[in-house]
Amino acid sequence: MAEDTIKLILDGDEIEMPKGATLLDAANQAGVDIPVICYHEATSPNGLCRICVVDVDAGRILQPACVAECQADSKVETRNERVERSRRTILEMLNASVNLAEAPEIQGMMDDYAADEARFPEARRRETEVIDDNPFYVRDYEQCVLCWRCVQVCAEDAQFTFALTLKNRGHETSVATAFDIAMTESPCVFCGQCIGVCPTGALKPKVQWGMEQGWSADEMRQKTRRERKRKAETSDGE
Repeated sequence: MAEDTIKLILDGDEIEMPKGATLLDAANQAGVDIPVICYHEATSPNGLCRICVVDVDAGRILQPACVAECQADSKVETRNERVERSRRTILEMLNASVNLAEAPEIQGMMDDYAADEARFPEARRRETEVIDDNPFYVRDYEQCVLCWRCVQVCAEDAQFTFALTLKNRGHETSVATAFDIAMTESPCVFCGQCIGVCPTGALKPKVQWGMEQGWSADEMRQKTRRERKRKAETSDGE
C-alpha cells in the first residue's frame, strides 16, 4: 500500500483510498449509492442536509459522507438500520415543511426509505409568494430545501457574483438577495447556474413558469420585454 493511501472496510469490502478522500468518494469508487441533497459536484461540500450520513465504527453520531474523510482501518456501514432511520426522519421533516412536488430525486428517496408523508401533521409549512422580479427566472421558496447550492455557485464555487445570500434564522431562514432588493438591482448577471444546480422547483426559467401559468406566446414576450425595458431604463438613468 502506498504511503499516501489508506485502507478501510466499506459495507464489508476492503477498499483503498487516497488520504484526504471523503467517505462519499469511497462509496462512489465502490459503486455504493449514497443519497445526497446539498452535495453537488459543481459546489463545495458543506454537510448541511445530513441525508448522506453513514455509520463509522458504530460511533456515537453518524458522519456526513460528503465531508467526512476516510480513516485508516475504519469500518463503514452506508445503510444499516440506524442510517436508514436517520435518513427517513430527515426526509419526513423536509416533506412536512417544504413543497417537494417538483423534486423528483427527493421524492425517489422518500419511496426508497419508505418515508411517512403524514408523520408530522402539525408541522409549519413554508409559505411564500413566488418572486417574479426579472425577465429570466422566478423564485418559489416554498419549494426551497435550503441546500445552499445556488448561494455557493453564485459565489466562490463558480460565478463570483455574490447575488444570493441567506437571511433570517430557524424556520424563517431563506435564500434572498442582500436587503431583499430586486434581482435586477443585484449583482446577478443572469448566468442561470443557480437554476442548473437547484434540486427542486425553487428556481425556474421564466419561460417554463409562464407556460405552466398558461401564458400565451404574446404574453410571454410582453412580460419579458417589459422587464428588460425597465432594467435598461434604470441603467440609463444611473
